[in-house]
Amino acid sequence: MCYHTKQSKDIKPLEERFAATLTYHNFVSSVRYNGFAHPETPIICNDKMHAIQLYIWGLIPFWAKDQSFRKNTLNAKIETITELPSFRNAVKNRCLILVDGFYEWKWLDPKGKEKQQYLITLPNDEPYAIGGIFSEWIDKQTGKIIKSYAMVTTEANELMAEIHNTKKRMPLILTPENEKLWLDASVSPDAFKTCEVDLLAREV
Repeated sequence: MCYHTKQSKDIKPLEERFAATLTYHNFVSSVRYNGFAHPETPIICNDKMHAIQLYIWGLIPFWAKDQSFRKNTLNAKIETITELPSFRNAVKNRCLILVDGFYEWKWLDPKGKEKQQYLITLPNDEPYAIGGIFSEWIDKQTGKIIKSYAMVTTEANELMAEIHNTKKRMPLILTPENEKLWLDASVSPDAFKTCEVDLLAREV
């Protein structure tokens, strides 16, 4: 699974790459987003495809009692995304998670006591998109709307199976040609179960 990403580019390259405009003024790039800290990171939603928005990592379903639920929903497996109560109501709420890398650990021994960390990027270190789903949750105490997302994961390709050698998973990385297709809610998630993207892995 994936719980650490980076998006170290300034906003202008993101706006140019994704043909969208930032709608907030408090965007801060980062060499590491820790999903368990539930950061706000840049995404593009399919209900506002020309806007880069900041959503919280960790999807909160509309029926959740409180925000603590999001610790369980950083990742959503594409194979079960339409079945699990946590995600099935948000399957048509598609988004692009804008990153320029993610981190994964390779176990060097059977129990994972020794690990090697890798940074996974495109060969040219350009921004790219990971498929995601989003939700809006209303805090009943304050009335505030909390906007959040989950990262969609799929079976690891050959490179990531070698690195993520325990669960053999990876984020659903989209090619530029597939980004609009992912945002089309009429297209089944089943069309995206393979990840055909050339990646570069560097030890860090």
